[in-house]
Amino acid sequence: MGVRRAVEMVLDAPGRLQKPIYTFGPLIHNPQVLDLLREKGIEILTQVPEAGSGTVLIRAHGVPPEIKEGLKMAGFEVVDATCPRVIRVQTIIRKHAQKGYASIIVGDKDHPEVVGLLGYAGETGYVVDSIEELDALSAFPQAIIVAQTTQNTHLYRRVRQWAEKRHPHYKIFDTICDSTEKRQAEVKSLAKNVDAVVVVGGYDSGNTKRLADIAKKTAATAVHIESADDLDINSLPGVRTIGLTAGASTPNWIIKKVYRALEMLPFKNRMGWRSVLFNIQRSLLLTNIYVSLGAAGLCYACTHLTGIKQHFPHILIAMFYVQSMHILNNLTGTNADRYNDPDRASFYYDHRIFLTLLAVAGGGIGLITAYTLGIYPFLILLTMSITGLSYNRRILPKWKGNTHFLRLKDISGSKTILITMAWGVVTTLLPTLSAGNSAGWETVLVFFWSTSLVFVRSAFFDILDVQGDRIVGKGTIPILLGEKKTLRFLKRILAALVVLSLLAAAAKVISTLAVALIFCPVFLWIVLSAHEQGYMHPGIRLEFLVETIFVSAGIMTLIWSFSRNLQI
Repeated sequence: MGVRRAVEMVLDAPGRLQKPIYTFGPLIHNPQVLDLLREKGIEILTQVPEAGSGTVLIRAHGVPPEIKEGLKMAGFEVVDATCPRVIRVQTIIRKHAQKGYASIIVGDKDHPEVVGLLGYAGETGYVVDSIEELDALSAFPQAIIVAQTTQNTHLYRRVRQWAEKRHPHYKIFDTICDSTEKRQAEVKSLAKNVDAVVVVGGYDSGNTKRLADIAKKTAATAVHIESADDLDINSLPGVRTIGLTAGASTPNWIIKKVYRALEMLPFKNRMGWRSVLFNIQRSLLLTNIYVSLGAAGLCYACTHLTGIKQHFPHILIAMFYVQSMHILNNLTGTNADRYNDPDRASFYYDHRIFLTLLAVAGGGIGLITAYTLGIYPFLILLTMSITGLSYNRRILPKWKGNTHFLRLKDISGSKTILITMAWGVVTTLLPTLSAGNSAGWETVLVFFWSTSLVFVRSAFFDILDVQGDRIVGKGTIPILLGEKKTLRFLKRILAALVVLSLLAAAAKVISTLAVALIFCPVFLWIVLSAHEQGYMHPGIRLEFLVETIFVSAGIMTLIWSFSRNLQI
């Protein structure tokens, strides 16, 4: 939590804090994050200058109090990104130091967190990293014992036993971060049930090294890597199950890259139906063909729900428009994919000419089909296409007072809203307009059903991509609301869709097909819950499963329509 909070504060800093922006010392022990910050123009201060300007962010490990005061005196605006759990330890030490207590800190002497804690202990602070060093200390009339927040829990239990036996009057505080403690226990448990453990994190990160040590003592094979680039397949010979964990300073986007690399390991250079199926899934997703099939399925369901008889041209428009827009926006918005989906970013770079032609051809087919239905459907689709193409491009000139909102993508939440509305128009409103029908209650309800499903799908993918979007400055809904609140909100929408479908079908506002299609929000709710509880992780399988919900809407509509015809 503390590391994530610090990273997010720094990534948000360029848009709202006084420049130049610095961190005092490395923000966290992760070289990939530090490289990223340098790219964004955020430099590292290693000492307090006599004078300066701009903003300095205190790193997650914290600093001695005199450093903060020195930076303020030098003329900097100081923003404290110290982990709240580290602040708790600082407060305990400061309060007891003022009462004359000696402070014994169990940790690594040179670790920046420990250096910061010593600053609050004054002249009565001592650092130990073994029982032998505890034995070498003098006996104090009054003392406290605290731990570096990422310290080894096994060592701290031994320290507690030592104090209870030798100095029962010492005060001992449980200051190891609960997430650190849980992670160490879980790694030990995990290592017993897998063939190999992969630990991801900086080679200089103390807590990551401790995780790697625990894994190596328990698992048959354990490797410590900094990123997916360091993953050597030959270091995992003959393994069938792999455990994955990461240090506290490892950001989600790096873990996600490693997970995707591990996900593909069983299918690399191998034959068999599982490999064939996985590669088909991957190809359909990367080319957005599966997304377009989902749009076709959703459109087919919506035209049946609204009673429109002419299905094929509308399905064609929805399918080719969605594929074209998704491909073009992926081609022009690859910065975020560097972090969210490096496999997709690489694929789009390697095949950009083919994908551009595919997008142009798809967009052309959609517009021609719309034109055959009338001038108004054509103009609506053309306007939507132009809007979609301009999403990543500057549409307003810079002027004083407006340096942030120059493109549609700069408007917070615009990506999800625009995708949702576009799908709703091509699956529901455009078919209704083309058929010459007036928009009655059934159209309103079907439009709401369609857009709600697409909104949940798009916002869920935004949750999976939240760190990459934050890095490139996208203001998505999960960034605005928070991931947990967004997930709860999405699940409530799905529950409302189930109730609405039942009521609308019971009132005969729309056909009984709505009851069969309850499967879509229910299944999507199950997927979201499975991800929330840690049973499903971001990757090809999860993405394919989500998109399958829209394809299944079309299949279920086809079955329902066929059964109705048989009855007639």
